[in-house]
Amino acid sequence: MTFIGQSTRRYEDTRFLTGQGRFVEDVNEAGQTWAHVVRSPHAHAVITRIDTAAARTAPGVLAVYTHDDIADLGHLPCGAQVATVGPMLIPPRPALANGRVRHVGDPVVFIVAETANAARDAAELVAIDYDILPSVVDGPAALQPGAPLLWDEVPNNQSFRFMKGDPDAVKAAFAAAAHVVEIELINNRLIIAPTETRAAIARYDNGTHHLFLTAAGVHGIRNQLADSIFRVPRDKVHVVAPDVGGGFGIKNCVYPEWVLQMVAAQRLGRPVKWVEDRAEDFISTAQGRDNATRARLALDADGRFLGLDVHTIANLGAYMSGGGPGSSTNAPSAAMGGGYVIPAIAMDVRAAFTNTVPIDAYRGAGKPEANYLIERLIDLAARRCGFDPTDLRRRNAIATFPYPKALGTTVDCGRFALNIDDALVAADTAGFPARKAASEARGLRRGLGVACFIETARGSPNEGAEVRFQQDGKVALLIGTQSNGQGHETSYPQIAADLLGLPMEAFHYIQADTAEIPNGNGHGGARSMHMGGAALHRAIGMVIAKGTRIAARLLQAEPEQVEFTNGRFIVRAIPERSMDLMAVAVAARDPVNLPDGMDPGLDTYIWNELDIITFPNGCHIAEVEVDPDTGAVRLDRYTAVDDFGTIINPLLTIGQVQGGVAQGIGQAMLEHTVYDPESGQLLSGSLMDYALPRADDLPDLNITLTGVPTNANPLGVKGSGQAGAIAAPQTIISAITNALDIDHIDMPATPERVWRAIRARAG
Repeated sequence: MTFIGQSTRRYEDTRFLTGQGRFVEDVNEAGQTWAHVVRSPHAHAVITRIDTAAARTAPGVLAVYTHDDIADLGHLPCGAQVATVGPMLIPPRPALANGRVRHVGDPVVFIVAETANAARDAAELVAIDYDILPSVVDGPAALQPGAPLLWDEVPNNQSFRFMKGDPDAVKAAFAAAAHVVEIELINNRLIIAPTETRAAIARYDNGTHHLFLTAAGVHGIRNQLADSIFRVPRDKVHVVAPDVGGGFGIKNCVYPEWVLQMVAAQRLGRPVKWVEDRAEDFISTAQGRDNATRARLALDADGRFLGLDVHTIANLGAYMSGGGPGSSTNAPSAAMGGGYVIPAIAMDVRAAFTNTVPIDAYRGAGKPEANYLIERLIDLAARRCGFDPTDLRRRNAIATFPYPKALGTTVDCGRFALNIDDALVAADTAGFPARKAASEARGLRRGLGVACFIETARGSPNEGAEVRFQQDGKVALLIGTQSNGQGHETSYPQIAADLLGLPMEAFHYIQADTAEIPNGNGHGGARSMHMGGAALHRAIGMVIAKGTRIAARLLQAEPEQVEFTNGRFIVRAIPERSMDLMAVAVAARDPVNLPDGMDPGLDTYIWNELDIITFPNGCHIAEVEVDPDTGAVRLDRYTAVDDFGTIINPLLTIGQVQGGVAQGIGQAMLEHTVYDPESGQLLSGSLMDYALPRADDLPDLNITLTGVPTNANPLGVKGSGQAGAIAAPQTIISAITNALDIDHIDMPATPERVWRAIRARAG
């Protein structure tokens, strides 16, 4: 049976839907204590006094820590490697504020008690005096002369400047252009709000730190904790993640609370548990996006793209988070210009510190921003210069492969123009005029938006995989990637079942344990099937190669006479002489059955070095109805045609697209992180103030999977996890601007913002 390509239902859903999932909050350890964090209520202030005496003597309190108590620890690191113009200024980030707080929610005091309530009650007894300082929450404002300065060591609040491309070639392209369009846009800041907030249990015994946490990159977290903060060998830090209720990138970095729990567990000799509530999540977990961009596009008289010039101010927040600088620099540069032929591109990014929660990688991390700006420019060029927006995209779509993009990546394959054609048919755009007329008859405006996207899937290069034949007859698959909802417990066994000729029930998937799996690069960048799948494919190839030699010995044949098919090793000339894989695995444990020089067992581990990017791509089409009296927008139809190469599991892939589109809809229409410009307070600090998409915000999603397998990995997969979030924002904004007959509207297109645009258009 062929397993790759089958819409197998997720194995893990049985336990999730029956309440059998195992999340951090479900676990309690013997002798466990509880922690609570006292956080700054101010965006920017000097700490003049901390009085913890009453808290230390409160009932049940075991320890109270301020910065002075943990001053011997290293600071939280920033692991993103970015080639900047001049040095990147990364100020120190201790786990507890050192004399000064820089955003609402900055941790100041850490309390450990016998119960969660005792820790919370003690927090009320901590007295902290602050001298409030002026704050700045907007990236461009932070770089203005005279703006409040966050760090003495960072003049003008600018951490770095990143430049990429050929400015001279871009200048020449614009000089030769028949048409030039320019746009200023905001890629709005997002609060991620995963279903499961951050949580962890820390334990220390026998000289080893153990951290059981909700995270999606356990190896990177282990490495940073060991190398930079505790300065111990990596094998002295054991990090494990159980089931994880969403992350989308922001659970991949080290947070202060985990460091503090580990310190407390070591000093108290007892486990320390901390679970973040939703209000804390809004003011302490990394946030996403927040770029202000001015971009220009040059075209010739026929509408061919000549050059793209991009200037961005990226808001980093108050501190440099682990992957923060990458999402405005390296990540968008790989996708800049989208799936189009643009001979000359230049980027110029300035990064600003502000009195806000730090920014880190969020679903797509830079690719949504890059695709959004080129698609908005194309719509504007069509409108201003008299081109049809769909024809303009088709005319400039990459059609010859491999295509070297101007900023260094090379697109190996794709069907960019065909995606557009297929999407137009799937969306029934021929019927749009009739639907538009029907909307107008009801006093509503209908708009159609067409937009494309290109993803760059790889994330961290290289990945590990192990195939382990267990004594119970199961085959364990240990992969260095990690699921936080993608369905890896199903998709990886599908690959193994296909290659090894075993039923899927024969496999046991293991992830997210640094003691079981020595190295890995977690999830991110739609990398799991591309990187982890490639590593698994290679590991299984080694299993088969080793098994072939052992089977040949047992079947009294030469290895070249034996082939592996449908789970059996068969002597070609005498098919009845054969052995099944599991029998060979058992025999391989006995050295007497092995060829000379071979180690016992079929177990295989491989660290697969693969530093190649794949390019998922597609075309999405949206239709909206707008009420001109209220500005309310209803998303009526949504169509996606996506090229993800080989599809391991279409059902899971469509689910990934659906989830990504939902998040893109949230950014385009609903989600708006608002800080008060004077006080720096987070005004959208709860789900009463921050609008996440709900089921009734989503139409039926018409998704077609069609693609060209890539040669970048042996499976031909391209990655699908981030596509919807990358494609949906520009598609929906395109539909709204079409309905309103305007050049542009910034996200989120809330009813108020739409209503104001309608009134402005009417004069």
